[in-house]
Amino acid sequence: MPPSVGTSLLVSLLVAANGGFSPQHAHSPNAHHTNTAYWVIFVFTAVIFLAVEGALVFFIWRYRNRGRSRLAEGMQVHGNTRLEVIWTVIPVLIIAAIGTVIFIELPKITPPAKAASNVEITVKGHQFYWEFEYPNGKRTINDLYIPVGEQVRLTVVSADVEHSYWVPQLGGKLQAIPGRVNHTGFKADRAGTYYGYCALICGPFHAKMETRVIAVDADEYQSTLQQQTGAQALGRTEFQGVCATCHGLQGEGDYGPALSTNSVITKSSALASVVRNGRGKMPPVGNTWTDEQITALVQYMKSKVYKGAGSSGG
Repeated sequence: MPPSVGTSLLVSLLVAANGGFSPQHAHSPNAHHTNTAYWVIFVFTAVIFLAVEGALVFFIWRYRNRGRSRLAEGMQVHGNTRLEVIWTVIPVLIIAAIGTVIFIELPKITPPAKAASNVEITVKGHQFYWEFEYPNGKRTINDLYIPVGEQVRLTVVSADVEHSYWVPQLGGKLQAIPGRVNHTGFKADRAGTYYGYCALICGPFHAKMETRVIAVDADEYQSTLQQQTGAQALGRTEFQGVCATCHGLQGEGDYGPALSTNSVITKSSALASVVRNGRGKMPPVGNTWTDEQITALVQYMKSKVYKGAGSSGG
């Protein structure tokens, strides 16, 4: 994923969501139902807050000392049956109204597990990136491509630890749990790029685990997907979305050692062993990768990252 995505994600969260005080603009039925539930609860709680705080300020002013002796008793207020009944009934009605809306909207936030869909995609959470597998077996890293106006069904799994897949403008969070299969989905209402991330702390580079959903017109979907899953694009996104997180965008080294002078990255079998099995502090980031993915990564690193042997460190 390009470096600018992190900035774009931050801007999306802070500006599009009114500084983080309200949900982002919904672009799928799921998100619309989430926002409806949010605003209903917000309106009720805002009115209650203003009423309670307003009453508090009024009574502080109304029953202030006014120069009386500290030993003098203030005005005595006796019970009021009608008022007590009113402030008992009103909260019950408020809770009933909120509960009714929630029970109507909640089932619609996540599509049924067996909802009909023309596009079924597997979402795999890794430390620290997202991998998407399409019906034709092709894969992308961090960027999910979907057609506009079609129901997309997502099968969410984890390759290592617990993650949480969340694209706020399209739907709610869903846990990616090792050994368990969860389902969600959405239908984007217009073409565009929607930003998301892992919503569950999953390790030291959790904050880097960003994702994008790129919705394109249905008649352009297959050609776009073919272009973005080619060897060159796959190798580039694998390096930028997986390797560069620890090793730097140029392979210069950062949290992890430098790769640009390490000849291991030019050897398919050696690189496959490291990627699939891990080494030292490095987790097995590619433990589910196919040979096609390894080959694409090697080709990209040979042409764009490797600068010549200068170190044999792993």
